[in-house]
Amino acid sequence: MEDKLMVLGTQECTKTDDLYQLVDFLNRNLKEKGIVFGLSLHPEQSDKAIVTLYKA
Repeated sequence: MEDKLMVLGTQECTKTDDLYQLVDFLNRNLKEKGIVFGLSLHPEQSDKAIVTLYKA
């Protein structure tokens, strides 16, 4: 059976270099608790990113 991630929420924010470091830090520290963060670039605005919060 495939494990699925359930989306708990999304947030659009300004893209910065530190955002990737923050998401990496959160994932390393919260994965054991079943919380995972995703980061993607906004498809229409190059200065924006989308952070997605998942429950594993």
